[in-house]
Amino acid sequence: MKHLSLFINTSKPKAVEISESLIDWLEKKDFKVKNRFAVEELKDIELDLMNSVEFAICLGGDGTLLSVARKLAPLNIPILGINVGHVGFLTEIELKDLFRDLEFFKTGKFFLDKRMMIEAFVKRGDKVLSSFLALNDVVITKGPFARLIRIKATSNNSYIDTYPADGLIISTPTGSTAYSLSAGGPIVSPNMELLILTPICPHTLQNRSIVVSKDDIIKVQVFAEHQEIMLTIDGQEGFKLMPFDEVIIKKSEYYTNLIRIKNRSFFDLLRMKLKEPNGKSY
Repeated sequence: MKHLSLFINTSKPKAVEISESLIDWLEKKDFKVKNRFAVEELKDIELDLMNSVEFAICLGGDGTLLSVARKLAPLNIPILGINVGHVGFLTEIELKDLFRDLEFFKTGKFFLDKRMMIEAFVKRGDKVLSSFLALNDVVITKGPFARLIRIKATSNNSYIDTYPADGLIISTPTGSTAYSLSAGGPIVSPNMELLILTPICPHTLQNRSIVVSKDDIIKVQVFAEHQEIMLTIDGQEGFKLMPFDEVIIKKSEYYTNLIRIKNRSFFDLLRMKLKEPNGKSY
């Protein structure tokens, strides 16, 4: 018998609706749903509740999976995402294919897609105030009504540039199809390991995305005359920065392992997901 944990985005009525029939199906197929959680409770969940859990299943969208990935990364538990959202780059199963695809999961006909993660540390003077783990990206950005900020970035203590901009995105390959893409960054195959620096609305004609090694340590210092500066993690966690704070970003020792059932390439997924409403690919 395989033990698993189920994470449900209870803000999505469809996820709540399908959860009971999903649990019933799993238990009839010799799985033990050891525990079930609302994603909104993630911060309060003790990791020791995951003892003996072999898999995690998420009912939600990419945001749900991102939250669960950050929580479970230290435990190296593979995650199967069931898409109850919209785009669904990270989730594997669509609701219309749910029980058919779960048969492949039951019989072990799946593989693990290993995704690099990054860590960010906030320093104020000589003190580290907080640390964060991200699967998609770490973003330094100005507040909604603040003037632009200047962001000094270095890689392994080598000066890159000072960006007069609305912000700076430091992304993993997985995050290259998220905020970084919207800001003009490159699309990178998620099986690579590297860091992407993409300025947000830079006030210059020169600034472009920069790709650096997975082994590089990025240091970012913020200069501003106001205190409306935020650090966001995967677009879900936030930390208020002060002028002259330093954010240090590097590759994490942890990975997210996504359960994949469908035999499709990253480029197949791109063509399918990045389409206009009329079905025409970009």
